[in-house]
Amino acid sequence: MINTDPNKEIGRRLREARDSAGLSQAELAKALGYESATAVSLIEAGERKFKIEDLQKAAELFHRDIGYFLGHDVPRMDVKVALRADKDLSDEDKKAVLHFIELAKKRHEKK
Repeated sequence: MINTDPNKEIGRRLREARDSAGLSQAELAKALGYESATAVSLIEAGERKFKIEDLQKAAELFHRDIGYFLGHDVPRMDVKVALRADKDLSDEDKKAVLHFIELAKKRHEKK
């Protein structure tokens, strides 16, 4: 987020997340507890500050790290690395998780 107004960057990323989720400004406003879509419109335009409590709600709603909204590119966790680090899962369970991921990828490719 170099040389960028933080409010504009947060607004841009909020709009990006909202669009990716297929939500309207009115739907997002309702989810965040705002009375109208105008508040979301102003936040997305960088003309209204986004309260930290609402930022947390948005992060949970969109399944994103708060750092994403602040302009930080948060690297995605590699599932294979995560599975190697998890000592509680058996090798059989780890194989099942990887198999499920491959099935999901194939299903996504068909769309």
